[in-house]
Formats: sequence, C-alpha cells, structure tokens
Amino acid sequence: MNTDTTATPHDAIFKTFLNHPATARDFLQLHLPASLQKLCDLKTLQLESGSFIEDDLRAYYSDVLWSLKTREGDGYIYTIIEHQSSADAHMAFRLMRYAIAVMHRHLAAGHKKLPLVIPMLFYHGSASPYPYSLCWLDEFDDPESARQLYSTAFPLIDITVVSDDEIMQHRRMALLELIQKHIRKRDLMGLVEKLAILLVKGHANDNQLKALFNYLMQAGNTTHFGEFIHEVAERLPQHKDKLMTIAERLRQEGHLNGLQEGHLNGLQEGHRKGIQEGIQTGLQQGKREEALRIASTMQADGIDPLTIFRITGLTAEDLATRSH
Repeated sequence: MNTDTTATPHDAIFKTFLNHPATARDFLQLHLPASLQKLCDLKTLQLESGSFIEDDLRAYYSDVLWSLKTREGDGYIYTIIEHQSSADAHMAFRLMRYAIAVMHRHLAAGHKKLPLVIPMLFYHGSASPYPYSLCWLDEFDDPESARQLYSTAFPLIDITVVSDDEIMQHRRMALLELIQKHIRKRDLMGLVEKLAILLVKGHANDNQLKALFNYLMQAGNTTHFGEFIHEVAERLPQHKDKLMTIAERLRQEGHLNGLQEGHLNGLQEGHRKGIQEGIQTGLQQGKREEALRIASTMQADGIDPLTIFRITGLTAEDLATRSH
C-alpha cells in the first residue's frame, strides 16, 4: 500500500475537481447507482472536513466527503469519493473504516440515528480491470459466515431475564452471572445458599474468589458484607479457612475497611445460633420450599447429604418427608 497517496499529483487534481459542488453533483449523477441516487437530494450537497479520519488512516486518506439530505426530508447521507491510482487488496475494509468514522462523528455531533454512508472508489491504475472486490465481507476467509454475522443482530446475553435456576446450570460461568444479575439488590443474603452450592462444585479458583469478593465490596451492599462472607463460609467448613484468608487479604489491602476483626475470626457462638434461628424462621415463613428445591438440585448433582444439610439447614427427616 502506498502511504504517499495524499502527496501525488493524481490526488491533487482529483481533489481540485471533486471539491467543487457542481462537479461533485455531476459525478454522483453519473456514477451513483440509481437505487441509491433515489434517496439523495443532490441539491443539498455540502463539502465536509476530513478531520474525522483516524491518525493511522490519515496517511492513506485521499477522499472527498460530501453530506446531503435525503429526498424524504431531514436525514443525512454521506458520500465518500475515494481516489486510487493503484489497486489495494484491502480497499473495501479501508472504505468501511472511513464510513464508520463518518458515522461516529455524526453521532458525536448530537444526532440520534446513524447516517447512510456511501463509499465510492474512483480508480485509474495500471492493473485493469480493478482486481479486488469492494465488498468488505469478501475479505474474510469465510465470506458467507461473515455475511451471516454482520447482517443480523449480534449475540446478546441479557442476564437480567435469565432465571436463577438456569444460571445455576451454567457451570463455571454461574458464579459471575448470578452475582452480576443481583449486584444491585440491597440485600444479597438470599444468594448465600446458591453461592455455597456453586463453591462446593469447585466452580471458582482462588483468584476468581478474590475478584468476586472485591467486586461485592466495590459494587454491592457493603453494610452486611462481613456477615455475607461468614454465612457462605459457615456452610463450607472445608473451604472456610480459604475464604476467610481471601477476605483477610482484601482487608489488608484496604478493601475491607469497615469489616471488624471479629468478623474475620469467626462468628461468636451466640451470633451463629441467632443466624441459624433466623434461617429457621425464614424457612417457616416461606423459604422452606426454596430450601427443599435447592436440596433436590444438589442431590441430583451428587452432592453428599451432610453438605446439603449444612448449606440448606434441612434435616434428613425433611428430605425424607419431601420424597414421600
């Protein structure tokens, strides 16, 4: 690719002609495809600055940019008329980058909708006819897949509309998705059982747990963060030391300024009993069925009964009654 295109006499003469409104109008009437020309009100042509071009493209920039209104009234169409005296295998992609830059500047000016941008290439090089496609999708190894991807809506993962039950089946993504779905809730204590289940399954390493706790501190409800961590740790005695070590490390790094020392050393026996009583009261008031459902899921996943009892607060009799 010739990086001196803007300094050539070819470019100078081209711009001298195409920067003139009447000449540009004749050019568009002659060479703009009829289906696109029907959209344009050529009487509204206005020469635009090329200052929107990205720095890494500026060396290759030799085009003229005109804006115009549509025939349907307000609305903008931009025509990029690019001049080339040599063939460029990536010209289509370069024109696409110009077009995106024009769209970006249009939005930055306060417009709410993207404009149509029509790139056109004026070529008079030695290789004839022009040897490369001007459809940028043809530059991919698999043009058909590229057309499918870039002509339809991009994949969307809207975690706000995914049920918690479905998220719990998302393996190593479940922890992240569950926390980010609920991070704006004022009380995250309702997630304790689900988090414990996912941690039992080994769905996070130490670095991920540290990042998760740090995220909860930064973006979640920090008032009950210490209680939240202890509630999770109490359900996972085999991981309690690791969880508390991570929490302590965050505290030492200044992330847990509001966490009292007593919360890092474990709950006092009376406080722990109070929490258990609160859980039982909650179960009696409607959480019992939720706990049984969680227990059923854990059983299906092959988690041992003692862990199920510890996490849900249920007993063997509760599960036996459920099965009957």
